[in-house]
Amino acid sequence: MKTNDDLFKNVIAHAKEYGFVFPSSEIYDGLSAVYDYGQLGAELKNNIKTYWWKAMVQLHENIVGIDSAIFMHPKVWKASGHVDGFNDPMIDNKDSKKRYRADQLIEDKITRYEKDGKTDKAAKLQQDLDNALNHDDLAALKTLIEEHEIVCPVSGTKNWTEVRQFNLMFSTQMGAMADGSDNVYLRPETAQGIFVNFLNVQKTGRMKIPFGIAQIGKAFRNEVIARQFIMRMREFEQMEMQFFVRPGTELEWYSKWKETRLKWHLALKPDAAKYRYHDHVKLAHYANAAVDIEYEFPFGFKEVEGIHSRTDFDLSQHQHYSGKKLQYFDPEINQSYVPYVIETSIGLDRMFLTTLCNAYEEQDISTTEKSDSRTVLHLHPALAPIKAAVFPLTKKDGLPEKAREVMDLLKFDFRILYEEKDAIGKRYRRQDAVGTPICITVDHQTLQDNTVTIRHRDTMEQERIAIAALPELMNKTVGWSSLLKELV
Repeated sequence: MKTNDDLFKNVIAHAKEYGFVFPSSEIYDGLSAVYDYGQLGAELKNNIKTYWWKAMVQLHENIVGIDSAIFMHPKVWKASGHVDGFNDPMIDNKDSKKRYRADQLIEDKITRYEKDGKTDKAAKLQQDLDNALNHDDLAALKTLIEEHEIVCPVSGTKNWTEVRQFNLMFSTQMGAMADGSDNVYLRPETAQGIFVNFLNVQKTGRMKIPFGIAQIGKAFRNEVIARQFIMRMREFEQMEMQFFVRPGTELEWYSKWKETRLKWHLALKPDAAKYRYHDHVKLAHYANAAVDIEYEFPFGFKEVEGIHSRTDFDLSQHQHYSGKKLQYFDPEINQSYVPYVIETSIGLDRMFLTTLCNAYEEQDISTTEKSDSRTVLHLHPALAPIKAAVFPLTKKDGLPEKAREVMDLLKFDFRILYEEKDAIGKRYRRQDAVGTPICITVDHQTLQDNTVTIRHRDTMEQERIAIAALPELMNKTVGWSSLLKELV
């Protein structure tokens, strides 16, 4: 029987074998915690982004999108608190020379206690961890690691240093020469690009509160823990929306967005039991409510998305440091104020991994006649990298030419793959493995009556339909409309 560790290893191997994710610079032995998305990974990633963008911007009249620069004025990060306070509690193992986040080592131990049925121990350790984090007590974190005999995953030893704070921002120089140039940072989050453009968007878009600004973009953090595949990376992508509201209404909007964002995840038809809310015990100093949407990966529950009520901290800070007023005149109450903000923030790479873990299945499809199995990705059809594959049954008798006609009918609206190599069964298996929802087979009957065989990925059932009916079938099966309608 496969363990969760085996399952996760298989997901990682599958992602590489079929062109979803590669280690970055692999021919040079790779770069720790950095990955490249392959030909199918790029398609899946873009489809996830499209789903998020359509759900946020297209379906909401009061949300617009921007694309702010990665480089920003250094004072932005002073105002946001990242220069002084963007730290994680880190601990080093003296034998392996590896560095870890102390709180995550403890969280992993909690997960192991839960899996072993030691729920009381898990609950007590969680309470002790929360207390230590609430009081920024680094010594208490070290004590918990020692008391629960937490070992280094690499060396297997308990030879730990003290816990220290480590700043996660990458810095560089802007200017022709390093000497005398200005220090700038690679942004550790995309939210600040939204906040500094609040007035630009509000005025040019004639936006009325409540309204939101959405953005998808790269962010960079000097993560020192290279594990759990694309879960934690130094270069990653975020999908964030900042929703500006009247002070006093923020908790009502917080509750609405909390429900809305979970609904977005569940519309993809995953195993709903693998999702949960996790309310923050320790709130950031600027927040008055915060919750994570967590997904149960093979290695335990981890955050996929965060919803935060950030009060007016961000705009007030930028107003103070820039000397520019960042206020909104509300004609309904005839008053100017600094808006409060509800944030929804989801890691695109984590969502990608969630999607893979949800979809991956090793299936035994043996019958009384023969033994058989397949690996299939049950991706939601709208997210699938390839929407349909077109197969001529043989490479002769005019079947390839007819199959090309079918492909030409569909390729302007959908990502279509043409393949004629190997037996039809092997071609089906390859498409199952990459999550293609529909396979279309052109055979000799097609030449007579212009019908094709449709084979469905999840059920493996087949049906015969007219070529002229393919566009309607494709729109119904893999189009965005049916998915988005579940959100309204």
